[in-house]
Amino acid sequence: MKIQLHDNQKHLDFAPLTLTRPVGDLRMGIFTNAERWKMLVPEAEISFETEGYLSKKFPFKVNTIVVNACMIPTEDVAKAVAKLKGNEQLTIDGNWIARSGTGDVFINYESEGPLFLEQRWELFQKNDQVLKSDFELITKGRTSVQLSSTNTIIGDHQLIFLEEGAKVEAAVLNTTNGPIYIGKNAEIMEGSVVRGPLAMCEGSTLKLGAKVYGATTVGPYCKVGGEVNNVIFQAYSNKGHDGFLGNSVIGEWCNLGADTNTSNLKNNYGLVKTYSYRTKKSEQTDAQFMGLFMGDHSKCGINTMFNTATVVGVFSNIFGAEFPNKYIPSFQWGTHGDTYDINKAIESANNMMARRGMQLLQEEIAILKFIADKQ
Repeated sequence: MKIQLHDNQKHLDFAPLTLTRPVGDLRMGIFTNAERWKMLVPEAEISFETEGYLSKKFPFKVNTIVVNACMIPTEDVAKAVAKLKGNEQLTIDGNWIARSGTGDVFINYESEGPLFLEQRWELFQKNDQVLKSDFELITKGRTSVQLSSTNTIIGDHQLIFLEEGAKVEAAVLNTTNGPIYIGKNAEIMEGSVVRGPLAMCEGSTLKLGAKVYGATTVGPYCKVGGEVNNVIFQAYSNKGHDGFLGNSVIGEWCNLGADTNTSNLKNNYGLVKTYSYRTKKSEQTDAQFMGLFMGDHSKCGINTMFNTATVVGVFSNIFGAEFPNKYIPSFQWGTHGDTYDINKAIESANNMMARRGMQLLQEEIAILKFIADKQ
């Protein structure tokens, strides 16, 4: 069985996170949608239908069942999709779920509807629901590694699950509002205080004395310290020191300097405006809480102060004494609009990645050059 995750014309709505990946490769809860489908349909080959410049790294395959990548699948949805044949299309309340062939024959999905995402801020807004669902999916029928007696548990201890190699010592873990998942070789260091729901993905770390409110996802190999509230880190990114970050989504290979702080609420408690990659201007939203959206490989210096609903593109390096602009395009150096040379940016990225035994792939370099040329 082949499943192709279709961006559903939402590439720009989830930028800057989707400047370097398809919608189906975005992480929320515990998984990306590609990983979630692989969990639900283990025999499936997963591919993507996305922007042309991304297709070499994220290729698509023919003769597939095409699935809406903006939908978070459930077990029941996956079973219904697997039954599609001929030219059938599965829909619910005007939203398409999946189609086979031309999709001319419409089938209405009758069970409880899946979750659909429309805008990037829904990633953190709906992370609570998705994280709880993912926790049930990944822990069903399995037994957790035993938690050390040095920890303090508030709430149901059965809502804490540790994979092999996970380490948690002298932490306060509160499951009153949701589960806490600690992935393979992940670590919660001493003195950390955590309120679920929380997902610690493989190899991730909460630093000494971290304060974390749910719903938060710490993606694979991320390191997080300070105070964090309802944040999603994609992978390989660091917020290693004190400072507040709330209602935010951080891409891959980002680094937030010591004492970086992000506003997530306007002083007048009003609804926020934020930059739209679709209209190329600031647009009104229906959200009151919104922090920082940061694209892959972007970084900021120590003591950086981000305004409410700031958007940073990919490969920007932000530093300076004043507040940065609320929209910072890709490949910006500093806060005054200077351009970050693409070759120096690639060199810097490889220096960072080398610490983990990795380097940029040629397909990734081609993506970055495409983005740089479009600036």
